[in-house]
Amino acid sequence: MQISYRVWSQVKCIVLVVVAWSLSVAMVHAQDLGSFEQRVTQHTLKNGWTFILVERPVAPVFSFITRVNVGSAQEGAGQTGLAHMFEHMAFKGTPRIGTKDYPAEKTALVALEEAYQEYQQEKLSRNADPETVKSLFDVFKQRQNDASQYVIKNEFGDIIEREGGVALNAFTGADVTGYFYSLPANKIELFAYLESERFLQPVFREFYEERDVVMEERRLRTESQPFGRLLEQFVSTAFMAHPYHHPVIGYASDIQSYTMTDAKQFYETQYVPSNMVTAIVGDIQPKTVIPLLEKYFGRIPAGSPPPPIRTVEPKSITEKTVILKDPSQPLYLEGYHKPAVTHADQPVYDAIDDVLTNGRTSRLFRSLVRDKQIAVSVGAYGAYPGEKYPHVWLAYGVPGRGVTNETVQKALREEFTKLQAQDVSDEELARFRTRAKAGLLRALNNNLGLAMHMTDYHMLFGDWRELFRYIERFDHVTKADIRRVATALFQPTNRIVGMIETVVPAGVAMPTSASAGKGQS
Repeated sequence: MQISYRVWSQVKCIVLVVVAWSLSVAMVHAQDLGSFEQRVTQHTLKNGWTFILVERPVAPVFSFITRVNVGSAQEGAGQTGLAHMFEHMAFKGTPRIGTKDYPAEKTALVALEEAYQEYQQEKLSRNADPETVKSLFDVFKQRQNDASQYVIKNEFGDIIEREGGVALNAFTGADVTGYFYSLPANKIELFAYLESERFLQPVFREFYEERDVVMEERRLRTESQPFGRLLEQFVSTAFMAHPYHHPVIGYASDIQSYTMTDAKQFYETQYVPSNMVTAIVGDIQPKTVIPLLEKYFGRIPAGSPPPPIRTVEPKSITEKTVILKDPSQPLYLEGYHKPAVTHADQPVYDAIDDVLTNGRTSRLFRSLVRDKQIAVSVGAYGAYPGEKYPHVWLAYGVPGRGVTNETVQKALREEFTKLQAQDVSDEELARFRTRAKAGLLRALNNNLGLAMHMTDYHMLFGDWRELFRYIERFDHVTKADIRRVATALFQPTNRIVGMIETVVPAGVAMPTSASAGKGQS
């Protein structure tokens, strides 16, 4: 699933005053760019891997994130979901971690892949013989059992947990893949060894078993969830050409068909040092850490930079609508194409997002949930499904009992039109600026949050310092900017609509009109 760490997301009004006051006293001088740079060392290895080291000796621990410049957008036809699949493989170990006997396991894995390739070739052939397919599948399963006897399950994670590591996790999105955890400060060499080791020579053990796990994840998150099914249809409709149109988890047929060989080729193409950036934040000293980075991460060959995405999504020239009929609660989505987050107007889009959807003071909440009581909840995705390339700003509303999607649609569009026709208030503009700044300060007060933000901005803008420069741009957003951008954004030809229309099973009574508007927050 996609995760975004942009500074404007998910900032709650209820903590605004406390955060803004406490952090401004304790941190404001320590977090300006000039003084912050004194605690940051940027080091790039000869192979191209960039490290951002931040000295923050508040406690004897450190956190890190490695952000890889690859997501589902870099996948080819027939191989959707491979970025997410490799994320799973990165926890399976190496020739030295996760195995009882690697030479024997390596031989077994080669035999396993040969058996699977033969099975799949026959299964996908136009004149596949069912008996031959079954026979080859039986051989594949036996080879799978042969390889499994050498596996030490979860050894990579067990080592980290045993040595005091916490928050071991990863994520895959449309744009990036990230890996992170925290360790005691005296385990910095262990970190350098483990993280370099799993990207130096990952072993694709338990690949087909894990592929089944991913398929089950797709069933749970997408196929069995009406909202998941709608979002998949929505995004595939929103993007006609750009690879944002396919789901991060992958299509079911691709998940069930890609091979260990496919995954290795994807890794070899995308997981090259120049395509990766790591931030390490905490009780560290660059003079100690850099030699360890050279020793361990320097072992990884440079490789060739992966090819850039060539396809550009054509300008939208027509409104598109997706309707999912389902025996579930109705839902209304409305999205609009917008530029990448590196666009000069991005702070204006942030302001629009904040005014419309941020908390109980937002226009959509006050109008649809509190005043009209036609929705039980409202919200937005500021960058869907990614942010590196032109994407979609998406708002949604869950209608109250007896309320139609069309009623929610009308109310949403009334609020969008107001932004085009009338200036926002001084209070709304000031609240946006304050919340955005407070959100950034709060994130910088946490080792992992700081590491995530720095790698995010470094990968998007080419310089982690943009994290600090960006906040200054909020003060330059004007009321006229908001009207200008809203006028260009909220156009019918730029719009994608998605909705779940409730299909009532036979014998079940529809809600009466008297129950309309009984929504609750």
